[in-house]
Amino acid sequence: MIWFFIALIGPFMYALTNHIDKILLEKYFKEGGVGTIIILSSLISVIPLPFFFFADKAVLDVGFIKIIALIAVGILNALVLWCYLLALKNEEASVAIVFYQLVPVFAYILGYFILGEVLTHIQLIAMAIIILGTTIISFEIDSENNFKLRRKTIIPMLAASFFWALGSVIFKAVALEENVWRSLFWEHLTLFLIGIAIFIFIRSYRTNFLLALRNNSKAVLSLGATNEFLYILGNLAFAFAYMLAPIALVLLTDSFQSIFALIVGVFLTIFFPKISIEKIQAKHLWPKIIAICITGIGTYLLFMK
Repeated sequence: MIWFFIALIGPFMYALTNHIDKILLEKYFKEGGVGTIIILSSLISVIPLPFFFFADKAVLDVGFIKIIALIAVGILNALVLWCYLLALKNEEASVAIVFYQLVPVFAYILGYFILGEVLTHIQLIAMAIIILGTTIISFEIDSENNFKLRRKTIIPMLAASFFWALGSVIFKAVALEENVWRSLFWEHLTLFLIGIAIFIFIRSYRTNFLLALRNNSKAVLSLGATNEFLYILGNLAFAFAYMLAPIALVLLTDSFQSIFALIVGVFLTIFFPKISIEKIQAKHLWPKIIAICITGIGTYLLFMK
């Protein structure tokens, strides 16, 4: 069972990055925050590239078609980040992350149409359960106790989940053997190039980024570097877990990210309210818990064939 605890490191690290992203958006990048964070992430993401290269020098020794596929996956990952940040700008981290449970749903649907994979009755039921869970979290209770649809969260998170699933399917479609160093190298390289392009061609993002860096350089750079380190650490934890247990079992632990995001959000709200605050009143907390439990059950059924 040691693989389980190693795999749990991944979603816990990702949950921490979710809250760091939220802190950056709220406290340091109030203007043009989405593009500014992408620029920051891109600049910092270039740092581990030499490490990835020396860990697997075959990152460049692949076929042209496979390189194009990896670049496409990198672009899709950048789109995932973009859409996720758009949602996070207007929403709590613990809410936005629940929608990522739709990634395997989209992946199975795309696999059915693109790869000709077969969907079982259990998988169809599991997908319906996950959709039910995300439907619950799609509504919030306002100050007047009325239900309100989270429009600014639903659309970008659906797009983020779809792009994530599409990237996974493309990766599988070219029959490229899973390799964490190779995928990390191209993901970071593509993000770096996209960030540079945004910095050069979008003046408002460039201005806001330089302004934030000039006013809070120490905090911005330290948070950005910490974010990147936690993300890489999460990826490495999953990579080691893949070597110790079946991939389906390891992927199940990814559903814990929403649980960890909620726990971290409640912890920060109670003990460090100056850093981050989430709505933890009963009328806000229970829908989150119910949605997380339902999507967790659906994810379990989806991967347990």
